[in-house]
Amino acid sequence: MKGGRMKPLSVEAVVWALEDLYAGPEDPVLESDKRWCLDRGSELASNYRGRVASLTAGELLEAVRSLEALQEKAQKLLSYAFLFFSTRTRDPRASALWQSLQEFYSTLHRDTLFFELEWAQMDEDRAAEILSHPGASGYRHYLESLRRFKPHLLSEAEERLLAEREPVGASAWSTLFDKVSGHIRYGDRQRTQPEVLADLYRPDRGVRKQAALDLTGGLEEVLHVLTHVLNTILADKSISDRQRRYPHWLASRNLKNEADDNVVEALVEAVTSRYDIVRRYYRLKRRLLGYETLYDYDRYAPVPGQPETTLDWEEAKDTVLAAYGSFSREMADIAGLFFQGGWIHAPVLPGKRGGAFAHPTVPSAHPYVLLNFTGTHRDAMTLAHELGHGVHQYLARSQGLFNAQTPLTTAETASVFGEMLVFQYLLSRIREPKERLALLCSKLEDSFATIFRQVSMNRFEDAVHRERREKGELSSDRFSDLWMETQEAVFGDSVQLLEHYRIWWCYIPHFVHSPGYVYAYAFGELLVLALYQRYRETGEAFVPLYLDLLGAGGKDRPDRLLRSFDIDLTDPDFWRQGLAVLEELLEEAERQGEAHESGG
Repeated sequence: MKGGRMKPLSVEAVVWALEDLYAGPEDPVLESDKRWCLDRGSELASNYRGRVASLTAGELLEAVRSLEALQEKAQKLLSYAFLFFSTRTRDPRASALWQSLQEFYSTLHRDTLFFELEWAQMDEDRAAEILSHPGASGYRHYLESLRRFKPHLLSEAEERLLAEREPVGASAWSTLFDKVSGHIRYGDRQRTQPEVLADLYRPDRGVRKQAALDLTGGLEEVLHVLTHVLNTILADKSISDRQRRYPHWLASRNLKNEADDNVVEALVEAVTSRYDIVRRYYRLKRRLLGYETLYDYDRYAPVPGQPETTLDWEEAKDTVLAAYGSFSREMADIAGLFFQGGWIHAPVLPGKRGGAFAHPTVPSAHPYVLLNFTGTHRDAMTLAHELGHGVHQYLARSQGLFNAQTPLTTAETASVFGEMLVFQYLLSRIREPKERLALLCSKLEDSFATIFRQVSMNRFEDAVHRERREKGELSSDRFSDLWMETQEAVFGDSVQLLEHYRIWWCYIPHFVHSPGYVYAYAFGELLVLALYQRYRETGEAFVPLYLDLLGAGGKDRPDRLLRSFDIDLTDPDFWRQGLAVLEELLEEAERQGEAHESGG
């Protein structure tokens, strides 16, 4: 095969050690921990239900500590079941365990949600008195955050009913999506989705075109199922938002992200107003590739000078750790734990969930990373991205469960920063102009995928959520029409999107698993561009501030945590500044592209 694609990846043995959580699905500790959680949940209800408003500050904080200890063990159980299922979606035993643990967690949530409801409904003056207590400092932001949802909470009876039905609601459809996606085989060679998607980055145009056709062919076989799943997710969210009195489909996500509506609107407006950056780049790429027309399957084609060989696992690992180490020895050492401790699952396997993620589990354990490593240079960037999440999650463990979890907007900070470190590390070592241009193009494409593609998907979500609420169920064709409208708005005439591309909305997991999530990627990328600019200006003094930001987890609002970097998220010009940094990279690529075209 061309480009050294047969090079062994040495990734088969890179599987995670879930024994750090439980010895296996039959581990008796699983059952004993479940019983402990249910018993402790009943005890909490017996001790505090109906009394939260009358508790002293000390008593309320003791209740919070007990609830956190309970959630720690319960989420450890849930994390194990999810991770076990993620690599074996075809395994009935794994599916049954994941479903049973979701049902267990639903029961526990039903029996303990009284605390959140009673605390949220507490009189403002009384709540302020408790929050001002010296002992409340460790839980102040957590308790303040619960009260943000006060206007959207239902009665306890209604909340209990919703909690009990949760495992057969949206989460069940989400699991079905994973199962169906995990069963699809693509093309004559019956390959997995990650293997087919990897071919879209190959230098051979025929290989890329066939990959696009294979992807569409596989998706078409289950399109009716995936259409029904997304329709149901949209309807479920519509009902929930109406019951909870959210003013629009994205309001609940913004509230969870601690992002004001006007901040998100400014972000989206800033990005959509600069789609011209994308079009300029792809016109440059068309010329560099020597094509008359750039088709959708050409978007990720390597430009001349980009290495065509695959990376094996050790090469990808060494590159990422070296890049991290050039910034911070502590950051590289923490990332190294993921390789040493069996915290990563990397090979492509039948039935394994596609894509990549980092899962924090719980503070008493450690994060895990899932990849589908196919040896592309982009996979090295994905490794850097997910390890950034992992380092962030590892550092935030010190905050405890309730303060370790970050909103999605700042959750992408370390991941995108990790990618930037690898990019700058590689760029500093390249002297050959063609290779430098190729790396610039690769970085621009990654940034486009993180900023412009994600915002275009936000526009697709906005369209389908609104239409589902106004007109009812959408057909596959209608989903495809809206998908093409929002995608063509990005590319204009710089890329021709063909008929097979129409249904590629149906394999995007975020639309099903986390409605409204996608803008957080653009938020994180543009925030990182600002942070990296601060790093370039201040040098080593930036490093401890940055690690402190990661270690803070979610102990405060994002805008407050970022004050030490002189960043104002409410300023629309802030987002434009990030896009200006991206445009600088494009201008450098255009200059080098002109030199390349002229033979310089």
